[in-house]
Amino acid sequence: MNKPLRRIAIFCGLLVLALLIRDNWIQYVQADELKSDKNNRRVIIERYASPRGDIIVDGKPITGSAETPGSDFKFKRTYKDGAMWAPVTGYASQAFGATQLESIEDGILTGNDDRLFFRNTLDMLTGKKQEGGNVVTTLSAAAQKAAYNGLKKQGGKGAVAAIEPSTGKILALASYPSYDPSSFAGNSTTTDTEAWQKLQKKTNPNDPMLNRALRETYPPGSTFKVLTAAAALEDGLYTDPDAKTDSPDPWVMEGTTTKLPNEGNIPCKNATLRVALQYSCNTVFGKIGSDLGNDKMLDMAKKFGFGEEHFTPVRTNASVFSDNMNPSQTALSSIGQFNTAATPLQMAMVASAVANDGTLMKPYMVDELQSPGLDPIEKTDPEELSQPLSAKNAQILQSMMETVVDKGTGSRAKIPGVTVGGKTGTAQHGVDNSENPYAWFISYAKAEDGSAPVAVAVVIEDDNAVRDDISGGGLAAPIAKSVMEAVIDSKK
Repeated sequence: MNKPLRRIAIFCGLLVLALLIRDNWIQYVQADELKSDKNNRRVIIERYASPRGDIIVDGKPITGSAETPGSDFKFKRTYKDGAMWAPVTGYASQAFGATQLESIEDGILTGNDDRLFFRNTLDMLTGKKQEGGNVVTTLSAAAQKAAYNGLKKQGGKGAVAAIEPSTGKILALASYPSYDPSSFAGNSTTTDTEAWQKLQKKTNPNDPMLNRALRETYPPGSTFKVLTAAAALEDGLYTDPDAKTDSPDPWVMEGTTTKLPNEGNIPCKNATLRVALQYSCNTVFGKIGSDLGNDKMLDMAKKFGFGEEHFTPVRTNASVFSDNMNPSQTALSSIGQFNTAATPLQMAMVASAVANDGTLMKPYMVDELQSPGLDPIEKTDPEELSQPLSAKNAQILQSMMETVVDKGTGSRAKIPGVTVGGKTGTAQHGVDNSENPYAWFISYAKAEDGSAPVAVAVVIEDDNAVRDDISGGGLAAPIAKSVMEAVIDSKK
């Protein structure tokens, strides 16, 4: 071979080698990156080429799929009672992507999860089209309906979270106002885009796409006094719920000349823990927080789950109890004000731990992942998250919370023939408390055998309500009652 031909052959060989290297680099090194690239339309087309698997509640699908004629996306997502279930499902939109369970479990729902490899290989050999698997939730349809309808009837903004204390299963997760994910599930430049734009916070100040049950933190107000009481019992500051406390009224916060006020003419001077919770005495629980100090109160808050994001698997915002606070700031934080802030799910966790004799279970909403043939792929086992207080002290606190419902501010949560424990809260907010307060109620219900099938947290923010009419007992407790009743009735 002459010299020019040899050079051409070597050059062509190098080009082929470079092509092979580049081809292998794309197929094996960059494959995942290219697959998830937002500009890779083929991936999106494949995602909507067949019906998605379903999200299941009580054995029935709350989602579906419908053909979209005239589009290269063959199927789009549909939802049953979409607005009611949106805080659970999230959305799957051809134009705007996916969130929450629709996003987290997308691999199962589309059938592309690696755990479905052998199933998909078999389908390919038999010529069967690829199908998506199912996501089976822990939710109760009855509890969710009671929660959503209660919020809707109230008419303001708010959220409900309900948990099964013994397992951590989430039974209800409602947020209001809400949105119907079906309204923008396609990719129409007119209807879907218009529906999407109407839901955005900049055009809709009610922010209906905000998941208030998981992603909004509110000052918990007096519902936080349950946690403060737990800290006092666990520390041994007070051991007898019916013994008088060292709590003057008025009480001047340490390091200040400011008196911590109580709401109305209530018997708070040296009140027992039981009476203080029954009447919601700021002086008693503020002084407890100040006496225990920031470190001990923060430690108890962390044991209940404050300071951490929780994955249900949908991520929650972390609830807040600050560190490095002085005694007066700690006092205010210990009655659920100052910087203290909590999600509704977090406060349901507080009530759940008390109801479960001091054991806090990790909250979760996915019970099982299923293959297209309904075979189980993954099962969630209940998991203990922490032990904030002893069984003995939890039972003392239960008796105190039950007094709140029997004789105190939570009487509107009473259920005939059922033992109910609860705590109301009216949390102030705005500059100099100028805005309408938030109405809170946390509670649990006990069955005849002593077990607690449900713990609930409700928060209401009603900008249109008359300020003097806003109270946790008046606005939030009836909703909690209806959720607890729904759970109890569904187990009969």
